Amino acid sequence: MTHASHDLAAPAADPIGFNDFLKVDIRVGTVVEAAEFPEARKPAYKLAIDFGPTLGTRRSSAQLTEHYSPEALVGRQVAAVVNFPPRQIGKYMSEVLTLGFADEGGAVVLFSPDRRVPDGSRLF
Repeated sequence: MTHASHDLAAPAADPIGFNDFLKVDIRVGTVVEAAEFPEARKPAYKLAIDFGPTLGTRRSSAQLTEHYSPEALVGRQVAAVVNFPPRQIGKYMSEVLTLGFADEGGAVVLFSPDRRVPDGSRLF
């Protein structure tokens, strides 16, 4: 997880059409592996996330070290953008963007369903 500003005072983004929203493929998956990623510039974990039979398991580098241990992540469902191009992070290829929100201190809090849903389910 990197990316956009964590600034709570930032105005809302420019309006988009519904078809633009549909271009972003956000799916839920279950973390099946989580490991330290000491080579990352910012503290992060390497995740393997199972998105079900259609998409399979994809890898992600995620800056979740503030609130989560690798052991706490395994078995947890998370949301991720699955249709960005893969991104090289050091020697690791991150295939999906795991989604979260910044807390008051800027640390990432995961975005996930409040009930278990089938892996691979798409956000709408």
